[in-house]
Amino acid sequence: MPINHRLERITAALPQTQCTRCGYVDCAAYAAAIANSEAGINQCPPGGAEGVQRLSDITGHAVTALNPDNGVEAPRTVVYIDENWCIGCTLCIDACPVDAIVGANKKMHTVIEPLCTGCELCLPVCPVDCIVVENASGDKTGWQAWSKPQADVALLRYQFHQAKVKKQLAHKTKANIRKAEQKLSDIGAHSQHTDPVVLDKKRAIIEAALARARAKHLESPAWA
Repeated sequence: MPINHRLERITAALPQTQCTRCGYVDCAAYAAAIANSEAGINQCPPGGAEGVQRLSDITGHAVTALNPDNGVEAPRTVVYIDENWCIGCTLCIDACPVDAIVGANKKMHTVIEPLCTGCELCLPVCPVDCIVVENASGDKTGWQAWSKPQADVALLRYQFHQAKVKKQLAHKTKANIRKAEQKLSDIGAHSQHTDPVVLDKKRAIIEAALARARAKHLESPAWA
Protein backbone atom coordinates (compact mmCIF):
# COMPACT_ATOMS: atom_id res chain seq x y z
CA MET A 1 0.00 0.00 0.00
CA PRO A 2 1.48 3.41 -0.95
CA ILE A 3 2.55 5.31 2.15
CA ASN A 4 0.33 8.33 1.40
CA HIS A 5 -2.77 6.19 0.98
CA ARG A 6 -1.90 4.23 4.10
CA LEU A 7 -1.49 7.46 6.06
CA GLU A 8 -4.84 8.76 4.80
CA ARG A 9 -6.60 5.57 5.91
CA ILE A 10 -4.95 5.66 9.33
CA THR A 11 -5.89 9.31 9.77
CA ALA A 12 -9.51 8.55 8.82
CA ALA A 13 -9.58 5.76 11.42
CA LEU A 14 -8.77 8.17 14.24
CA PRO A 15 -11.54 10.14 16.01
CA GLN A 16 -9.82 13.54 15.55
CA THR A 17 -10.53 14.64 19.11
CA GLN A 18 -7.00 16.13 19.22
CA CYS A 19 -6.77 15.16 22.90
CA THR A 20 -3.02 14.28 22.83
CA ARG A 21 -3.61 11.23 25.05
CA CYS A 22 -1.81 9.15 22.44
CA GLY A 23 1.38 10.97 23.40
CA TYR A 24 1.54 13.04 20.21
CA VAL A 25 0.73 16.68 19.59
CA ASP A 26 -2.35 15.83 17.50
CA CYS A 27 -4.10 13.03 15.62
CA ALA A 28 -2.11 13.74 12.46
CA ALA A 29 1.20 13.28 14.27
CA TYR A 30 -0.01 10.01 15.80
CA ALA A 31 -1.21 8.79 12.40
CA ALA A 32 2.19 9.54 10.89
CA ALA A 33 3.92 7.71 13.74
CA ILE A 34 1.75 4.65 13.16
CA ALA A 35 2.38 4.77 9.40
CA ASN A 36 6.13 4.88 10.08
CA SER A 37 5.90 2.05 12.64
CA GLU A 38 7.03 4.42 15.39
CA ALA A 39 3.91 4.05 17.56
CA GLY A 40 1.54 1.27 18.51
CA ILE A 41 -2.06 1.10 17.33
CA ASN A 42 -3.30 0.92 20.92
CA GLN A 43 -2.65 4.48 22.11
CA CYS A 44 -5.99 6.18 21.37
CA PRO A 45 -8.51 5.95 24.25
CA PRO A 46 -11.24 7.93 22.41
CA GLY A 47 -11.14 5.36 19.61
CA GLY A 48 -11.34 2.53 22.09
CA ALA A 49 -11.12 -1.17 21.25
CA GLU A 50 -12.98 -0.63 17.98
CA GLY A 51 -10.42 1.96 17.02
CA VAL A 52 -7.60 -0.52 17.66
CA GLN A 53 -9.39 -3.03 15.45
CA ARG A 54 -9.78 -0.47 12.65
CA LEU A 55 -6.09 0.38 12.81
CA SER A 56 -5.21 -3.32 12.86
CA ASP A 57 -7.22 -3.88 9.69
CA ILE A 58 -5.27 -1.10 7.97
CA THR A 59 -1.77 -1.81 9.24
CA GLY A 60 -1.84 -5.56 9.72
CA HIS A 61 -0.57 -5.19 13.27
CA ALA A 62 -2.05 -7.51 15.86
CA VAL A 63 -4.95 -6.28 17.97
CA THR A 64 -3.85 -5.51 21.52
CA ALA A 65 -5.52 -3.93 24.53
CA LEU A 66 -5.33 -0.18 24.94
CA ASN A 67 -2.10 0.92 26.55
CA PRO A 68 -3.08 2.03 30.09
CA ASP A 69 -0.34 4.65 29.97
CA ASN A 70 -2.50 6.52 27.45
CA GLY A 71 -5.74 6.22 29.42
CA VAL A 72 -8.79 3.99 29.34
CA GLU A 73 -11.79 3.67 27.07
CA ALA A 74 -14.65 5.63 28.63
CA PRO A 75 -17.85 7.47 27.72
CA ARG A 76 -17.36 10.62 25.67
CA THR A 77 -17.33 13.80 27.70
CA VAL A 78 -18.11 17.44 27.09
CA VAL A 79 -17.29 20.40 29.28
CA TYR A 80 -19.19 23.45 30.34
CA ILE A 81 -18.09 26.59 32.14
CA ASP A 82 -19.54 27.67 35.47
CA GLU A 83 -20.09 31.32 34.62
CA ASN A 84 -20.33 32.24 38.30
CA TRP A 85 -16.62 31.48 38.62
CA CYS A 86 -15.27 32.33 35.16
CA ILE A 87 -12.92 35.34 35.25
CA GLY A 88 -12.62 35.72 31.47
CA CYS A 89 -8.90 34.95 31.29
CA THR A 90 -9.18 33.38 27.75
CA LEU A 91 -6.71 30.61 28.62
CA CYS A 92 -9.27 27.91 27.86
CA ILE A 93 -10.07 29.56 24.52
CA ASP A 94 -6.42 29.37 23.56
CA ALA A 95 -6.19 25.74 24.70
CA CYS A 96 -9.23 24.46 22.77
CA PRO A 97 -7.98 22.77 19.59
CA VAL A 98 -11.31 23.07 17.76
CA ASP A 99 -12.43 26.56 18.83
CA ALA A 100 -15.40 25.20 20.76
CA ILE A 101 -15.11 27.90 23.43
CA VAL A 102 -16.16 31.47 22.76
CA GLY A 103 -15.68 34.62 24.80
CA ALA A 104 -13.44 37.65 25.20
CA ASN A 105 -10.94 38.98 27.69
CA LYS A 106 -12.64 39.64 31.06
CA LYS A 107 -15.97 38.46 29.60
CA MET A 108 -17.84 35.25 30.31
CA HIS A 109 -16.77 32.23 28.24
CA THR A 110 -19.16 29.62 26.89
CA VAL A 111 -18.63 26.14 25.47
CA ILE A 112 -20.39 25.26 22.22
CA GLU A 113 -21.17 21.75 23.40
CA PRO A 114 -21.95 20.12 20.00
CA LEU A 115 -18.43 21.05 18.88
CA CYS A 116 -16.63 19.94 22.05
CA THR A 117 -14.53 16.82 21.41
CA GLY A 118 -14.05 16.02 25.08
CA CYS A 119 -10.29 16.48 24.81
CA GLU A 120 -10.27 18.19 28.24
CA LEU A 121 -7.20 20.25 27.33
CA CYS A 122 -8.96 23.29 28.78
CA LEU A 123 -9.03 21.82 32.29
CA PRO A 124 -5.39 22.19 33.38
CA VAL A 125 -5.09 25.79 32.13
CA CYS A 126 -8.11 27.16 34.01
CA PRO A 127 -6.79 29.11 37.01
CA VAL A 128 -10.09 29.03 38.92
CA ASP A 129 -11.28 25.48 38.12
CA CYS A 130 -14.57 26.69 36.70
CA ILE A 131 -14.76 24.05 33.95
CA VAL A 132 -16.99 21.06 34.65
CA VAL A 133 -16.86 17.72 32.82
CA GLU A 134 -20.07 15.89 31.92
CA ASN A 135 -20.85 12.50 30.42
CA ALA A 136 -22.14 13.05 26.87
CA SER A 137 -22.68 9.48 25.69
CA GLY A 138 -24.17 7.48 28.57
CA ASP A 139 -22.79 3.93 28.50
CA LYS A 140 -21.43 4.23 24.97
CA THR A 141 -17.66 4.43 24.54
CA GLY A 142 -15.14 4.66 21.73
CA TRP A 143 -16.58 4.83 18.21
CA GLN A 144 -20.01 3.96 19.60
CA ALA A 145 -19.94 7.37 21.32
CA TRP A 146 -18.40 9.36 18.47
CA SER A 147 -19.46 9.31 14.82
CA LYS A 148 -17.48 9.72 11.60
CA PRO A 149 -19.32 12.98 10.76
CA GLN A 150 -18.33 14.36 14.17
CA ALA A 151 -14.72 13.34 13.53
CA ASP A 152 -14.78 15.04 10.13
CA VAL A 153 -16.11 18.28 11.64
CA ALA A 154 -13.52 18.14 14.42
CA LEU A 155 -10.72 17.71 11.89
CA LEU A 156 -11.88 20.67 9.80
CA ARG A 157 -12.19 22.88 12.87
CA TYR A 158 -8.75 21.82 14.08
CA GLN A 159 -7.19 22.62 10.72
CA PHE A 160 -8.89 26.04 10.74
CA HIS A 161 -7.67 26.63 14.31
CA GLN A 162 -4.10 25.77 13.34
CA ALA A 163 -4.20 28.09 10.34
CA LYS A 164 -5.57 30.89 12.53
CA VAL A 165 -2.86 30.41 15.15
CA LYS A 166 -0.13 30.50 12.48
CA LYS A 167 -1.57 33.68 11.01
CA GLN A 168 -1.78 35.34 14.42
CA LEU A 169 1.81 34.37 15.16
CA ALA A 170 2.98 35.77 11.83
CA HIS A 171 1.20 39.07 12.47
CA LYS A 172 2.65 39.29 15.96
CA THR A 173 6.12 38.59 14.64
CA LYS A 174 5.73 41.27 11.96
CA ALA A 175 4.79 43.80 14.63
CA ASN A 176 7.76 42.82 16.80
CA ILE A 177 10.12 43.11 13.84
CA ARG A 178 8.82 46.60 13.06
CA LYS A 179 9.40 47.67 16.67
CA ALA A 180 12.93 46.25 16.60
CA GLU A 181 13.64 48.01 13.31
CA GLN A 182 12.48 51.31 14.80
CA LYS A 183 14.78 50.90 17.78
CA LEU A 184 17.63 49.93 15.50
CA SER A 185 17.15 53.03 13.35
CA ASP A 186 17.81 55.27 16.37
CA ILE A 187 19.24 53.03 19.02
CA GLY A 188 20.58 55.90 21.08
CA ALA A 189 17.10 57.29 21.66
CA HIS A 190 15.85 53.88 22.82
CA SER A 191 18.58 53.16 25.35
CA GLN A 192 19.65 54.59 28.68
CA HIS A 193 23.26 53.92 27.69
CA THR A 194 25.44 56.47 25.90
CA ASP A 195 28.66 54.49 25.66
CA PRO A 196 29.26 53.79 21.92
CA VAL A 197 30.73 50.36 22.71
CA VAL A 198 27.62 49.32 24.65
CA LEU A 199 25.35 50.67 21.93
CA ASP A 200 27.27 48.79 19.26
CA LYS A 201 26.88 45.55 21.21
CA LYS A 202 23.17 46.20 21.61
CA ARG A 203 22.87 46.98 17.91
CA ALA A 204 24.59 43.71 17.01
CA ILE A 205 22.24 41.72 19.26
CA ILE A 206 19.15 43.32 17.72
CA GLU A 207 20.45 42.82 14.17
CA ALA A 208 21.13 39.13 14.85
CA ALA A 209 17.66 38.64 16.36
CA LEU A 210 16.05 40.38 13.39
CA ALA A 211 17.96 38.21 10.94
CA ARG A 212 16.80 35.03 12.69
CA ALA A 213 13.18 36.23 12.81
CA ARG A 214 13.13 37.21 9.15
CA ALA A 215 14.72 33.95 8.03
CA LYS A 216 12.33 31.84 10.06
CA HIS A 217 9.11 33.56 9.16
CA LEU A 218 9.82 34.22 5.50
CA GLU A 219 9.71 30.43 5.15
CA SER A 220 6.19 30.29 6.58
CA PRO A 221 3.12 30.47 4.25
CA ALA A 222 1.42 32.55 6.94
CA TRP A 223 3.98 35.32 6.45
CA ALA A 224 2.20 36.79 3.45
